[in-house]
Amino acid sequence: MLSLLLLAALAPADTVRYEVAFPNAVHHEAEVTVAFPASDRDTVEVWMSRSSPGRYAMHEFAKNVYAVRATDATGQELPIVRRDPYRWLVVARGAPVRFHYTLFADRADGTYSQVDATHAHLNMPATFAFARGMEHLPIHVRFAVPAGSRWRAATQLVPTAQPLMFTAPDLQYFMDAPTELSDHALRQWTVTGPAGRVDTVRLAVHHTGTDAEVDAYAAMAAKVVAEQVAIFGETSRYDHGTYTFIADYLPWASGDGMEHRNSTILSSSATLAENAAGLLGTLAHEFFHSWNMERIRAQMIEPFDFTTTNPSDALWFGEGFTSYYDDLTIRRAGLLTDAEYAAGIGGLVSAVAVTTALQYGSPMEMSIRAPFVDAATAIDPTNVGNIFLSYYTWGAAIGLGLDLTIRGRFPDKSLDGFMREMWQRHGAAGRYGIRQPYTVDDLQRVLGEYVGDRRFADDFFARFIRGRDVVDYAALLDQAGILLGPAAPGAAWLGPLFLEFGDDGITVVSAPSVGSPLYRAGVERGDRIRAIGGVLPEDDAAWGRLTAAHQPGDTATIVFTQRGVERHATVRFATDPRLAAVLMEERGGTPSPSQVLFRREWLRSRAP
Repeated sequence: MLSLLLLAALAPADTVRYEVAFPNAVHHEAEVTVAFPASDRDTVEVWMSRSSPGRYAMHEFAKNVYAVRATDATGQELPIVRRDPYRWLVVARGAPVRFHYTLFADRADGTYSQVDATHAHLNMPATFAFARGMEHLPIHVRFAVPAGSRWRAATQLVPTAQPLMFTAPDLQYFMDAPTELSDHALRQWTVTGPAGRVDTVRLAVHHTGTDAEVDAYAAMAAKVVAEQVAIFGETSRYDHGTYTFIADYLPWASGDGMEHRNSTILSSSATLAENAAGLLGTLAHEFFHSWNMERIRAQMIEPFDFTTTNPSDALWFGEGFTSYYDDLTIRRAGLLTDAEYAAGIGGLVSAVAVTTALQYGSPMEMSIRAPFVDAATAIDPTNVGNIFLSYYTWGAAIGLGLDLTIRGRFPDKSLDGFMREMWQRHGAAGRYGIRQPYTVDDLQRVLGEYVGDRRFADDFFARFIRGRDVVDYAALLDQAGILLGPAAPGAAWLGPLFLEFGDDGITVVSAPSVGSPLYRAGVERGDRIRAIGGVLPEDDAAWGRLTAAHQPGDTATIVFTQRGVERHATVRFATDPRLAAVLMEERGGTPSPSQVLFRREWLRSRAP
């Protein structure tokens, strides 16, 4: 077995070296040793990250680190000073340091790590300590897998002659390189690009299903990959010629997806047999990020800071426009029908139509709130449901609106072309590089130059990005012969609600939305409804029958208990504001030749 001594012999003296072993994997522990080279400082400041690439909130990974000790090159114990929960000050007086700790890890998703008898799913910031001032040094890491485990590594780390030894050029790359150690299934294919460039795409799936399921999923993934590559005209120029999908589809995994520079983490408790189509949506989203987020990168998150939150006012573009391309590229790959794609658009536009958040901020302001919502946790209640619309949702809707606007107004132009322009100006770069991180002003400028109309771009950004206006989706979708209208015409509505039904009342789990019938009646989160119109619905179906029995404008008496006080109020049913999008043909109409052509050009395959 290779030791840190041999690892040191194989690496330059100014290299940070990690060794990871799993002697107690069944209890979710890993043993990590890191060798830091000599420095000119009296103390080595060792940190666990407080955030993770692709996430914007704090996660405090130090909470799962214990049994910490430090020694010098001879094995002599070195003093450690703790002044806060995030770091250890090792008194080394310029000498090399070996820093050892035990890590507890039991969440497999895009942010955390999980170690058990079946695998080691390692998100680097959740796993590896680092030293301030040594972030620029190259890194070597070796994984010592359990005997007989048949674990292999799936990672974007740079391979060496040793199958479980890898390198990274610096801390930024290392922390952005999740690693799966398991007996996983592997499928791969190549993508040929300009000037004869050939990149390899790998799909590593740790799951409980069959090889045939992986084969079918890989075939779908390859079609989506081809559609996205066609948008940009090339892959995102993977640093080592390889991109890796790392998928954990396991009952003990948590649903997530997380982009990285040359790889992505995909996780779900659902199996490929249960939800391959749903899992494909996450795969499409994360792969598009290899251009839009990883290389077309906002200035506010480049470089990534592991010691604090990483907000950006451009997540409506980085995350939202990426979300727009999820289903679009799946449709172009022939894995959704036009009708299915239109239904998804209806849900997207409906979310924007129903929300109350537009009165509280613009897409840029919603983006800045990311550290409060992106897997962030807090014990105090918030009013997020009323004041926040996800930058994923709003951004995807803006992407849809901008794409259809450009297509209708500027011949031979589209959002595809704008994304390719952003790639060429701000994303395409050399090895490990970002050409030029962008600002929102840059997005506005490039849009104006791309369509040849700066006044259009200035107006669009003023109204829909810095402002809170909403595009006319009905008119835009009509260009493609898609009808947008009420999902339930003339239906009564009490608001978007999460309710828990019981024998003695209905608990209001989520705060009623601002201006909704229950909000106006004074009902709040945590209240218990005793009757409405003299009736106590026993479940969701009965609640639906109650609203269906009324017309918009009808009133009823609602009885509810609020913090120990029984209250009576009048509730007035509103008109259901939710929207649906359907193909004109589904409503008995016939799209015109221009509508047919517009839809075909928008949704057709681009893959060669």
